[in-house]
Amino acid sequence: MTTPVSPDGPAPADPRSPDRDPWAPPTTEGAAQPASPYPPPVWVRPPGNGMPIAALVLGLVGIGLGLFVVLFWVSWLPAALAVVFGCVGLSQVHSGRATKKAMALSGVIMGVIGLLLAVATAVFTVVLVKGAVDEARKEVKEATDEASAKAKAAEDAAAAAEKARHLTFGRSYTFGNGLKVTVAKPEPFVPDAFANGHAKGNKAVEVTVTVVNTGSKRVSVETGLPDVNDADGASAELVIDGSGRQKVLTGYVLPGKEAVGRYAFSLPPDAADAMEVEFSPDAMRWEDAYWSGPTS
Repeated sequence: MTTPVSPDGPAPADPRSPDRDPWAPPTTEGAAQPASPYPPPVWVRPPGNGMPIAALVLGLVGIGLGLFVVLFWVSWLPAALAVVFGCVGLSQVHSGRATKKAMALSGVIMGVIGLLLAVATAVFTVVLVKGAVDEARKEVKEATDEASAKAKAAEDAAAAAEKARHLTFGRSYTFGNGLKVTVAKPEPFVPDAFANGHAKGNKAVEVTVTVVNTGSKRVSVETGLPDVNDADGASAELVIDGSGRQKVLTGYVLPGKEAVGRYAFSLPPDAADAMEVEFSPDAMRWEDAYWSGPTS
């Protein structure tokens, strides 16, 4: 007869069974297993050198950017980060979480150098820009002063030229075409009975204009008739009679030669004590010269 076997395996031997080894230690179901002679494994995190490496790289970048004057405003950031990361890396080295002490220290040193370069380039740039601005302002001031001086010189020259064109009777003025003009002091003039332009009671005077060509080429007189103003500044009337004493300047004046023009004008009695004569040999090119003074 066969004894059935349990599905859970063979049943433990009965200590009272005759088949059990009498020398085996007694077994108790659920008894604790003996302890292992080896301690359980402990997981240890390996050292990380990210901070020292980052500090070194950022220090190099900060120094590289600091060498360029135009990039000083950027170089301070990686340099500052290099100092921060380097300090953190040194702290990790001291605590055993990192091993690259030299790299972290190099990052701190290069970060400090990068910061100093950033400050130095900033100061250099400020000084350079200030110098350029000062130089530009100096040039502008010099140009303005030069322009003002030229304008003043031009004004002075124009004033001197204007003053030179105002003369007294008997003085001479030389125009740009080389014609030297002299207006003599007016002389009394007695119109004949057929005179035109002379009112009864007015004072008639004769104006003599002498033109000398001081150049080497002949020059034409384009404007041969002077304008005369009385003492009040009003235009005087040109007197024309049949005596033939009047002569108008026309044609060319040869080099070294002279031409003489004679004209008569009528002045009102209350403004006949002084007069002014305007004359230009070519009014389109040369401004009038002025001769003034008493008529007697």
